[in-house]
Amino acid sequence: MTPRSDALATPDAPAAASVRRLPAAALAALVIAAVCAATLLGAVFFETVVGVPPCPLCTQQRIPHMIALPVALLVAAAAWRRAPRVLVVAGLVVLLVLPLVSGGIGAYHAGIEWGFWRGPGDCTGEIAPFGNAGSLLTQMQQTSVIRCDVVSWRFLGLSLAGWNVVISMALAGVALAGLVQTVRRGA
Repeated sequence: MTPRSDALATPDAPAAASVRRLPAAALAALVIAAVCAATLLGAVFFETVVGVPPCPLCTQQRIPHMIALPVALLVAAAAWRRAPRVLVVAGLVVLLVLPLVSGGIGAYHAGIEWGFWRGPGDCTGEIAPFGNAGSLLTQMQQTSVIRCDVVSWRFLGLSLAGWNVVISMALAGVALAGLVQTVRRGA
């Protein structure tokens, strides 16, 4: 052995080797879980610290991430424990579809913000008159004060809905890569 190879044989080498043995599905699922958690925490940060309240479409974009987080942890555990490959593949398919759903809602929302199409009546356009006093409370409860067609914050030209599209497509890419590797090589 050369002095250089002795230097590489440190106690950290077994830990690095175990990371390399982590199945691709587990690694993909852990990345998805971490990014979903960061995305959800980012949304809470913007809501509570920055003061950007979520509109109804913003809230809907979070739901797939909320579902993907525990699913990703389960898929990672299943892949790490060498569960049946069909179970891991099914989990990765779910992890592929969920970000696509969130990204689709985000693209729809960003299109509303850019004025490409009209959004839902409860959070875009003119606020209709409330009518008579008897139905005032009901009408007020059904009217969103947070508008979906008004951008509260932008970074590099993208709103939060636009960034959700970018993040969601990246997550779908990670899920697809994990799925392809799992199908090709096994869980």
